[in-house]
Amino acid sequence: MLTSLLAVLIVAYSLRERIKSGVPVSNNELTSLVNSEKAIILDIRPSAEFKVGHLVDSINIPYDRINADIATLEKYKTKTIIIVDKIGQYAGTAGRQLAKQGYDVRRLSGGISEWQNQNLPLVKGKQK
Repeated sequence: MLTSLLAVLIVAYSLRERIKSGVPVSNNELTSLVNSEKAIILDIRPSAEFKVGHLVDSINIPYDRINADIATLEKYKTKTIIIVDKIGQYAGTAGRQLAKQGYDVRRLSGGISEWQNQNLPLVKGKQK
């Protein structure tokens, strides 16, 4: 019985943390939110990786600069921010930081790697 209770508590904690760091969205959901102008894309990969290929109209603030450059996102406070990284390893942490500041945050499930695996388009070059 204690083992079952522990398992339930672990699942509940995991779900709570998952939501606090931004609910994952699929590639289709991301496209729909951005096309309806309800969301923006925040790419938190290093600038060099961003220049090699990124989602159209995304904003690049590398993960290690999130706290220093958070003011850049202030004008998007009314929109959902979809965080994109390489495979999802930093999106949760960045999402928690932004959620604490009052932003509505989501994470691209599987990151840019999953986007590429599905042969979806990327833009090369500098950010806008």
